[in-house]
Amino acid sequence: MTFGQIAGFGLVLLMVGVVLWRAVLRAGKEADAANGQERAMRVYRDQLAEIDRDLARGIIPADEAERTKLEVQRRILELDRDARGDVQAAGSGPRMVALGTVAATLVLGVGVYFWVGVPSYSDMPLVERYAQAQEVRANRPNQAALEASYAEAFPGPFDFQGRDQLEPMVEQLRAAMVQRPEDVTGFRLLAQNEARLGNFRAAVEAQLRVIDLSGDRVPVEELAYLLDLMALATGGIVSPEQEAVIERILRSDPENPIALYYSGRLYAQTGRPDLTFRLWRRLHDVSAPDAPWLEEIRAALPELAQISGAPRYQLPPPPAARGPSAADIEAAQDMTPEQRQQMIAGMVDGLLARLANEGGPPQDWAQLLRAMGVLDRREQASAILQEARTIFAADAAALALINDAARAAGLIAE
Repeated sequence: MTFGQIAGFGLVLLMVGVVLWRAVLRAGKEADAANGQERAMRVYRDQLAEIDRDLARGIIPADEAERTKLEVQRRILELDRDARGDVQAAGSGPRMVALGTVAATLVLGVGVYFWVGVPSYSDMPLVERYAQAQEVRANRPNQAALEASYAEAFPGPFDFQGRDQLEPMVEQLRAAMVQRPEDVTGFRLLAQNEARLGNFRAAVEAQLRVIDLSGDRVPVEELAYLLDLMALATGGIVSPEQEAVIERILRSDPENPIALYYSGRLYAQTGRPDLTFRLWRRLHDVSAPDAPWLEEIRAALPELAQISGAPRYQLPPPPAARGPSAADIEAAQDMTPEQRQQMIAGMVDGLLARLANEGGPPQDWAQLLRAMGVLDRREQASAILQEARTIFAADAAALALINDAARAAGLIAE
């Protein structure tokens, strides 16, 4: 932390302290005046009024009335002088306590900042952060450099059962491909088996040959497999060459899960977790229940949502639990009541996550409220009802539909 930063931080603290202290002084003076001097003045004003009434009724002579009024007025002047002194004396104790509280708060704030914060980390506007992320992305190592680093960190062949039998077969296949350079099937098989042996560079080269031989109409699956092999060769670090393959895949298939997965990794590695959140959120929606990346992205999405400014995001259920298929409905007929209840709960959680993340029409909110009533989740249903009323406050028809559903769920008395 530079001297200028320390001085600036101290100046801010001083300004905050002055503002708080002035507020304490002002509040103390106003309270003392209201509680002390004003009450005494009221008593003396009543005495002066009483003297005037006695004089008017003839109870006391005029000269005595005048002397009494002068005495009361003298006491009023003395009270005024005493009250000014009391403001300083009587208010000094509480104000000293208040000043101590202010000082302790400032010191505690500084301590918490130096403990939790990063004093040496300079302010960085969002535009500058994005520019820095773009610079990191533009200057990251290429595929060859990343492969070399990964091979150095993890040298040696992968050991697995059957390797001894596979190695001579792959050696024969390599020799055969030299003799058959146009054999697409042979190169595809070679790429798969080189990858099994951990020879990722050789696997990438073989898959590139498959793509070259495929001509202009390269299947997206072949490009996706090339991307997988390139990522395996770099230990999961996304290189500029992999990014080019990603872009090529997404031009043909914008929802391709492998391309979305590695796009998310790319942005996470280059300082843009907000974009990772957007991509992996889409990926979760299109992933199969057995997708190899599903566990990873489900673990990462809640934290990515917080970082990206989406605190209301709720992780949806796994893809297999999103809704009943025809087979699920048929199987539900043979379920026990407990199993059927569990299936309904899974469907409700899926609908709840979708409405929290994406919103939906009032019919969906009404359906959710009725389902919550069936599951007897009344506390959660009440919170959902309030949220739905807020969202559709300007739509009388939607509110009527939602209120009817809440009434059916037992959330509103008939």
